[in-house]
Amino acid sequence: MAGINLRGVVKAYGKTQVIHGVDCTIVDGEFLVIVGPSGCGKSTLLRMIAGLELITGGEISIGDRVVNDLEPAERDIAMVFQNYALYPHMTVYNNMAYGLKIRGLAKADIDARVRKAAEILALDDDLLRRTPRQLSGGQRQRVAMGRAIVRQPSAFLFDEPLSNLDAKLRVQMRLEIKKLQKDLGITSVYVTHDQVEAMTLGHRLLVLNAGIVEQIGAPIELYEHPATLFVAGFIGSPAMNLLPARIGEDGGRVELSGGDGLPLPPGRFAAHAGRTVTAGIRPEHFEMVADDQSNGHGVARLAVDVVEQLGADTLVHGHFGTDRGVLTVRLNGTQDLQSRQVLPMSVQPELIHLFDPDSGRRLGG
Repeated sequence: MAGINLRGVVKAYGKTQVIHGVDCTIVDGEFLVIVGPSGCGKSTLLRMIAGLELITGGEISIGDRVVNDLEPAERDIAMVFQNYALYPHMTVYNNMAYGLKIRGLAKADIDARVRKAAEILALDDDLLRRTPRQLSGGQRQRVAMGRAIVRQPSAFLFDEPLSNLDAKLRVQMRLEIKKLQKDLGITSVYVTHDQVEAMTLGHRLLVLNAGIVEQIGAPIELYEHPATLFVAGFIGSPAMNLLPARIGEDGGRVELSGGDGLPLPPGRFAAHAGRTVTAGIRPEHFEMVADDQSNGHGVARLAVDVVEQLGADTLVHGHFGTDRGVLTVRLNGTQDLQSRQVLPMSVQPELIHLFDPDSGRRLGG
Protein backbone atom coordinates (compact mmCIF):
# COMPACT_ATOMS: atom_id res chain seq x y z
CA MET A 1 0.00 0.00 0.00
CA ALA A 2 1.10 3.57 -0.60
CA GLY A 3 -0.01 7.19 -0.53
CA ILE A 4 -0.49 9.27 -3.66
CA ASN A 5 0.77 12.83 -4.16
CA LEU A 6 -0.33 15.28 -6.84
CA ARG A 7 1.79 18.42 -7.14
CA GLY A 8 0.71 21.13 -9.56
CA VAL A 9 -0.81 18.60 -11.96
CA VAL A 10 -1.86 20.17 -15.26
CA LYS A 11 -3.51 18.70 -18.36
CA ALA A 12 -3.93 20.49 -21.67
CA TYR A 13 -5.09 19.40 -25.09
CA GLY A 14 -3.27 21.78 -27.39
CA LYS A 15 -4.05 25.29 -26.15
CA THR A 16 -7.05 24.13 -24.11
CA GLN A 17 -6.20 23.52 -20.45
CA VAL A 18 -8.63 21.16 -18.71
CA ILE A 19 -6.86 20.52 -15.39
CA HIS A 20 -5.46 23.60 -13.65
CA GLY A 21 -2.65 22.82 -11.21
CA VAL A 22 -4.15 20.24 -8.84
CA ASP A 23 -2.36 19.76 -5.51
CA CYS A 24 -3.49 16.94 -3.22
CA THR A 25 -1.89 14.47 -0.82
CA ILE A 26 -3.76 11.17 -0.38
CA VAL A 27 -2.38 9.38 2.66
CA ASP A 28 -1.79 5.63 2.82
CA GLY A 29 -5.09 3.83 3.38
CA GLU A 30 -7.28 6.87 2.68
CA PHE A 31 -10.45 6.81 0.58
CA LEU A 32 -10.53 10.03 -1.47
CA VAL A 33 -13.54 10.79 -3.65
CA ILE A 34 -13.17 13.18 -6.59
CA VAL A 35 -16.59 14.68 -7.19
CA GLY A 36 -17.93 17.24 -9.62
CA PRO A 37 -20.35 17.72 -12.52
CA SER A 38 -19.99 15.96 -15.86
CA GLY A 39 -17.14 17.43 -17.90
CA CYS A 40 -15.26 18.94 -14.95
CA GLY A 41 -12.13 16.80 -15.55
CA LYS A 42 -12.43 14.28 -12.73
CA SER A 43 -12.03 11.16 -14.93
CA THR A 44 -9.13 12.83 -16.74
CA LEU A 45 -7.42 13.42 -13.39
CA LEU A 46 -7.95 9.79 -12.38
CA ARG A 47 -6.62 8.55 -15.73
CA MET A 48 -3.48 10.62 -15.24
CA ILE A 49 -2.89 8.91 -11.89
CA ALA A 50 -3.38 5.57 -13.65
CA GLY A 51 -1.03 6.48 -16.50
CA LEU A 52 -3.76 6.25 -19.12
CA GLU A 53 -3.36 9.99 -19.84
CA LEU A 54 -0.05 11.83 -20.08
CA ILE A 55 0.26 14.82 -17.77
CA THR A 56 1.16 18.18 -19.28
CA GLY A 57 2.79 19.55 -16.15
CA GLY A 58 3.38 18.85 -12.49
CA GLU A 59 4.25 15.62 -10.70
CA ILE A 60 2.44 12.46 -9.60
CA SER A 61 4.00 10.09 -7.09
CA ILE A 62 2.74 6.79 -5.73
CA GLY A 63 4.55 5.83 -2.56
CA ASP A 64 8.09 7.11 -2.90
CA ARG A 65 8.19 6.86 -6.73
CA VAL A 66 7.50 9.64 -9.19
CA VAL A 67 5.40 7.91 -11.84
CA ASN A 68 5.07 10.61 -14.51
CA ASP A 69 6.95 8.53 -17.09
CA LEU A 70 5.91 5.04 -15.95
CA GLU A 71 3.51 2.86 -17.93
CA PRO A 72 0.23 1.90 -16.21
CA ALA A 73 1.46 -1.66 -15.58
CA GLU A 74 4.48 -0.28 -13.71
CA ARG A 75 2.50 1.90 -11.28
CA ASP A 76 1.21 -0.92 -9.04
CA ILE A 77 -2.40 0.24 -9.19
CA ALA A 78 -5.66 -1.54 -10.03
CA MET A 79 -8.52 0.24 -11.77
CA VAL A 80 -12.25 -0.53 -11.73
CA PHE A 81 -14.09 0.95 -14.72
CA GLN A 82 -17.67 2.07 -15.29
CA ASN A 83 -18.21 -0.57 -18.00
CA TYR A 84 -16.59 -3.44 -16.00
CA ALA A 85 -14.14 -4.24 -18.89
CA LEU A 86 -14.51 -8.03 -18.46
CA TYR A 87 -13.41 -10.56 -21.08
CA PRO A 88 -16.73 -11.93 -22.41
CA HIS A 89 -15.33 -15.32 -23.50
CA MET A 90 -13.68 -16.10 -20.14
CA THR A 91 -15.26 -17.49 -17.00
CA VAL A 92 -15.42 -15.33 -13.91
CA TYR A 93 -12.54 -17.33 -12.43
CA ASN A 94 -10.35 -16.73 -15.47
CA ASN A 95 -11.27 -13.07 -15.64
CA MET A 96 -9.97 -12.68 -12.12
CA ALA A 97 -6.92 -14.88 -12.68
CA TYR A 98 -5.82 -13.59 -16.09
CA GLY A 99 -3.70 -10.65 -14.89
CA LEU A 100 -1.87 -12.89 -12.43
CA LYS A 101 -1.15 -15.45 -15.16
CA ILE A 102 0.38 -12.71 -17.32
CA ARG A 103 2.62 -11.76 -14.39
CA GLY A 104 3.82 -15.36 -14.15
CA LEU A 105 2.52 -16.28 -10.71
CA ALA A 106 2.41 -19.94 -9.76
CA LYS A 107 -0.90 -21.72 -10.33
CA ALA A 108 -1.34 -22.42 -6.59
CA ASP A 109 -0.77 -18.74 -5.72
CA ILE A 110 -3.25 -17.63 -8.38
CA ASP A 111 -5.90 -20.02 -7.11
CA ALA A 112 -5.40 -18.90 -3.51
CA ARG A 113 -5.76 -15.23 -4.44
CA VAL A 114 -8.84 -15.78 -6.61
CA ARG A 115 -10.53 -17.94 -3.96
CA LYS A 116 -9.81 -15.35 -1.26
CA ALA A 117 -11.20 -12.48 -3.36
CA ALA A 118 -14.25 -14.56 -4.27
CA GLU A 119 -14.89 -15.24 -0.58
CA ILE A 120 -14.64 -11.51 0.26
CA LEU A 121 -17.08 -10.64 -2.54
CA ALA A 122 -19.52 -13.54 -2.00
CA LEU A 123 -18.81 -15.08 -5.42
CA ASP A 124 -19.54 -18.81 -5.01
CA ASP A 125 -18.21 -21.68 -7.16
CA ASP A 126 -21.26 -21.55 -9.42
CA LEU A 127 -20.65 -17.88 -10.24
CA LEU A 128 -16.93 -18.51 -10.77
CA ARG A 129 -17.80 -20.97 -13.54
CA ARG A 130 -20.10 -18.55 -15.38
CA THR A 131 -19.23 -16.08 -18.13
CA PRO A 132 -20.00 -12.33 -17.74
CA ARG A 133 -23.11 -12.49 -19.93
CA GLN A 134 -24.65 -14.91 -17.38
CA LEU A 135 -24.28 -12.38 -14.54
CA SER A 136 -26.35 -9.44 -13.30
CA GLY A 137 -24.92 -5.93 -13.29
CA GLY A 138 -24.11 -6.13 -9.59
CA GLN A 139 -22.36 -9.48 -10.02
CA ARG A 140 -20.29 -8.14 -12.90
CA GLN A 141 -19.20 -5.22 -10.76
CA ARG A 142 -18.15 -7.65 -8.02
CA VAL A 143 -16.05 -9.54 -10.56
CA ALA A 144 -14.41 -6.30 -11.70
CA MET A 145 -13.55 -5.51 -8.09
CA GLY A 146 -12.34 -9.07 -7.52
CA ARG A 147 -9.95 -8.72 -10.46
CA ALA A 148 -8.56 -5.60 -8.77
CA ILE A 149 -8.29 -7.23 -5.34
CA VAL A 150 -6.29 -10.27 -6.52
CA ARG A 151 -3.53 -8.01 -7.79
CA GLN A 152 -2.89 -6.77 -4.24
CA PRO A 153 -2.02 -3.29 -5.55
CA SER A 154 -0.73 -0.21 -3.77
CA ALA A 155 -3.90 1.66 -4.68
CA PHE A 156 -7.39 1.20 -6.12
CA LEU A 157 -8.76 3.64 -8.69
CA PHE A 158 -12.54 3.64 -9.31
CA ASP A 159 -14.00 5.46 -12.33
CA GLU A 160 -17.77 5.89 -11.70
CA PRO A 161 -18.16 2.11 -11.11
CA LEU A 162 -21.82 2.24 -10.07
CA SER A 163 -23.32 4.49 -12.74
CA ASN A 164 -24.70 1.55 -14.78
CA LEU A 165 -26.64 0.08 -11.86
CA ASP A 166 -30.22 0.80 -10.77
CA ALA A 167 -30.86 2.96 -7.71
CA LYS A 168 -31.39 0.13 -5.19
CA LEU A 169 -28.34 -1.82 -6.35
CA ARG A 170 -26.22 1.33 -6.28
CA VAL A 171 -26.96 1.75 -2.58
CA GLN A 172 -26.10 -1.90 -1.89
CA MET A 173 -22.85 -1.79 -3.88
CA ARG A 174 -21.89 1.52 -2.30
CA LEU A 175 -22.03 -0.10 1.14
CA GLU A 176 -20.02 -3.09 -0.11
CA ILE A 177 -17.29 -0.86 -1.57
CA LYS A 178 -17.07 1.13 1.65
CA LYS A 179 -16.77 -2.04 3.74
CA LEU A 180 -14.26 -3.55 1.29
CA GLN A 181 -11.99 -0.51 1.43
CA LYS A 182 -12.18 -0.42 5.22
CA ASP A 183 -11.35 -4.12 5.54
CA LEU A 184 -8.47 -4.06 3.04
CA GLY A 185 -7.12 -0.64 4.05
CA ILE A 186 -5.88 0.09 0.53
CA THR A 187 -5.46 3.68 -0.65
CA SER A 188 -8.41 4.39 -2.94
CA VAL A 189 -9.36 7.19 -5.32
CA TYR A 190 -12.98 7.15 -6.46
CA VAL A 191 -14.57 9.35 -9.15
CA THR A 192 -18.28 10.16 -9.22
CA HIS A 193 -20.67 12.94 -10.23
CA ASP A 194 -23.13 11.79 -7.57
CA GLN A 195 -22.61 13.93 -4.47
CA VAL A 196 -24.67 11.57 -2.25
CA GLU A 197 -22.33 8.74 -3.27
CA ALA A 198 -19.36 10.99 -2.54
CA MET A 199 -20.65 12.04 0.90
CA THR A 200 -21.28 8.46 2.04
CA LEU A 201 -18.07 6.88 0.70
CA GLY A 202 -15.14 9.22 1.14
CA HIS A 203 -12.89 9.96 4.09
CA ARG A 204 -12.29 13.22 2.20
CA LEU A 205 -13.76 14.81 -0.91
CA LEU A 206 -12.00 16.75 -3.64
CA VAL A 207 -14.57 18.97 -5.35
CA LEU A 208 -13.57 19.73 -8.94
CA ASN A 209 -15.16 22.43 -11.09
CA ALA A 210 -13.94 23.07 -14.66
CA GLY A 211 -10.58 21.51 -13.79
CA ILE A 212 -10.08 23.67 -10.69
CA VAL A 213 -10.10 22.36 -7.12
CA GLU A 214 -12.83 24.23 -5.25
CA GLN A 215 -12.31 22.55 -1.86
CA ILE A 216 -10.79 19.46 -0.24
CA GLY A 217 -11.99 18.18 3.11
CA ALA A 218 -14.09 15.72 5.10
CA PRO A 219 -17.67 15.35 3.79
CA ILE A 220 -19.27 16.96 6.85
CA GLU A 221 -16.74 19.84 6.69
CA LEU A 222 -17.75 20.62 3.11
CA TYR A 223 -21.42 20.32 4.00
CA GLU A 224 -21.28 22.60 7.03
CA HIS A 225 -18.55 25.00 5.87
CA PRO A 226 -18.53 25.24 2.05
CA ALA A 227 -15.66 27.46 0.91
CA THR A 228 -17.36 28.63 -2.30
CA LEU A 229 -20.77 29.12 -3.87
CA PHE A 230 -20.08 26.15 -6.14
CA VAL A 231 -19.45 23.77 -3.23
CA ALA A 232 -22.46 25.16 -1.36
CA GLY A 233 -24.75 24.47 -4.31
CA PHE A 234 -23.24 21.14 -5.31
CA ILE A 235 -22.88 19.34 -1.97
CA GLY A 236 -26.20 18.42 -0.36
CA SER A 237 -29.48 16.97 -1.59
CA PRO A 238 -31.67 18.96 -1.98
CA ALA A 239 -29.10 21.65 -2.69
CA MET A 240 -28.48 24.64 -0.46
CA ASN A 241 -30.75 27.59 -1.23
CA LEU A 242 -28.68 30.49 -2.61
CA LEU A 243 -30.54 33.79 -2.35
CA PRO A 244 -29.58 37.33 -3.45
CA ALA A 245 -29.39 39.51 -0.33
CA ARG A 246 -27.81 42.47 1.39
CA ILE A 247 -26.24 42.77 4.84
CA GLY A 248 -27.96 45.44 6.90
CA GLU A 249 -26.15 48.65 7.85
CA ASP A 250 -25.59 47.38 11.40
CA GLY A 251 -24.18 44.05 10.15
CA GLY A 252 -26.69 42.15 12.27
CA ARG A 253 -29.30 41.34 9.65
CA VAL A 254 -29.42 39.88 6.15
CA GLU A 255 -32.10 41.42 3.95
CA LEU A 256 -33.44 39.02 1.32
CA SER A 257 -34.32 40.40 -2.10
CA GLY A 258 -37.97 39.41 -1.62
CA GLY A 259 -38.36 41.98 1.15
CA ASP A 260 -37.97 39.79 4.27
CA GLY A 261 -34.97 39.76 6.55
CA LEU A 262 -33.28 37.37 8.98
CA PRO A 263 -30.87 38.14 11.82
CA LEU A 264 -27.16 37.32 11.69
CA PRO A 265 -24.88 36.39 14.62
CA PRO A 266 -24.26 39.61 16.60
CA GLY A 267 -21.18 41.47 15.34
CA ARG A 268 -19.98 38.61 13.17
CA PHE A 269 -20.47 40.37 9.83
CA ALA A 270 -20.12 43.99 11.01
CA ALA A 271 -17.14 44.49 8.67
CA HIS A 272 -19.40 43.69 5.70
CA ALA A 273 -22.29 45.99 6.65
CA GLY A 274 -24.21 47.30 3.65
CA ARG A 275 -22.64 44.77 1.29
CA THR A 276 -24.52 42.86 -1.43
CA VAL A 277 -24.12 39.13 -0.81
CA THR A 278 -25.49 35.70 -1.64
CA ALA A 279 -27.14 34.09 1.38
CA GLY A 280 -27.00 30.29 1.65
CA ILE A 281 -29.50 28.32 3.74
CA ARG A 282 -29.86 24.53 3.81
CA PRO A 283 -33.44 23.29 3.22
CA GLU A 284 -33.52 21.48 6.57
CA HIS A 285 -32.40 24.58 8.51
CA PHE A 286 -35.72 26.35 8.02
CA GLU A 287 -38.23 26.01 10.85
CA MET A 288 -41.94 26.65 10.38
CA VAL A 289 -43.16 28.89 13.21
CA ALA A 290 -46.07 31.10 14.17
CA ASP A 291 -45.52 34.80 13.48
CA ASP A 292 -45.12 35.50 17.19
CA GLN A 293 -43.01 32.39 17.97
CA SER A 294 -39.78 32.92 16.00
CA ASN A 295 -37.54 32.20 19.02
CA GLY A 296 -35.96 35.60 18.49
CA HIS A 297 -34.58 34.54 15.10
CA GLY A 298 -36.86 36.66 12.92
CA VAL A 299 -39.42 35.54 10.36
CA ALA A 300 -39.43 35.31 6.57
CA ARG A 301 -42.68 34.44 4.79
CA LEU A 302 -42.57 31.61 2.29
CA ALA A 303 -45.20 31.60 -0.46
CA VAL A 304 -45.81 27.93 -1.31
CA ASP A 305 -45.70 26.87 -4.97
CA VAL A 306 -45.30 23.06 -4.90
CA VAL A 307 -45.40 20.46 -2.10
CA GLU A 308 -43.71 17.04 -2.36
CA GLN A 309 -44.72 14.43 0.22
CA LEU A 310 -41.86 11.96 0.77
CA GLY A 311 -43.18 10.20 3.86
CA ALA A 312 -40.42 10.88 6.37
CA ASP A 313 -40.02 14.41 4.97
CA THR A 314 -42.00 17.03 3.11
CA LEU A 315 -40.27 19.25 0.55
CA VAL A 316 -41.86 22.65 0.08
CA HIS A 317 -40.86 24.68 -2.98
CA GLY A 318 -41.73 28.36 -2.96
CA HIS A 319 -40.43 31.92 -2.81
CA PHE A 320 -40.02 34.81 -0.38
CA GLY A 321 -42.03 37.97 -0.96
CA THR A 322 -41.60 39.45 -4.44
CA ASP A 323 -38.55 37.28 -5.21
CA ARG A 324 -39.69 34.67 -7.75
CA GLY A 325 -36.55 32.55 -7.41
CA VAL A 326 -37.53 29.04 -6.30
CA LEU A 327 -36.18 27.79 -2.97
CA THR A 328 -36.70 24.53 -1.12
CA VAL A 329 -37.61 23.88 2.51
CA ARG A 330 -37.42 20.42 4.09
CA LEU A 331 -39.86 19.78 6.93
CA ASN A 332 -40.05 16.67 9.10
CA GLY A 333 -42.87 14.21 8.56
CA THR A 334 -45.98 14.58 6.44
CA GLN A 335 -47.25 18.15 6.32
CA ASP A 336 -50.75 19.09 5.12
CA LEU A 337 -49.81 22.11 3.02
CA GLN A 338 -51.28 23.62 -0.11
CA SER A 339 -50.09 25.83 -2.94
CA ARG A 340 -50.45 29.58 -2.32
CA GLN A 341 -50.22 29.19 1.45
CA VAL A 342 -47.86 31.64 3.15
CA LEU A 343 -45.69 30.03 5.83
CA PRO A 344 -43.69 31.97 8.45
CA MET A 345 -40.14 30.56 8.46
CA SER A 346 -37.33 31.06 10.94
CA VAL A 347 -33.61 30.18 10.69
CA GLN A 348 -31.03 30.16 13.47
CA PRO A 349 -28.54 32.96 12.68
CA GLU A 350 -25.45 30.73 12.89
CA LEU A 351 -26.87 28.48 10.15
CA ILE A 352 -26.91 31.25 7.52
CA HIS A 353 -23.94 31.22 5.13
CA LEU A 354 -22.84 34.37 3.29
CA PHE A 355 -20.83 34.49 0.05
CA ASP A 356 -19.35 37.17 -2.17
CA PRO A 357 -21.50 36.98 -5.34
CA ASP A 358 -18.59 38.12 -7.55
CA SER A 359 -15.71 35.90 -6.36
CA GLY A 360 -17.96 33.10 -5.06
CA ARG A 361 -15.85 32.89 -1.89
CA ARG A 362 -17.36 32.42 1.57
CA LEU A 363 -17.37 35.56 3.72
CA GLY A 364 -15.55 35.30 7.02
CA GLY A 365 -16.69 36.95 10.15
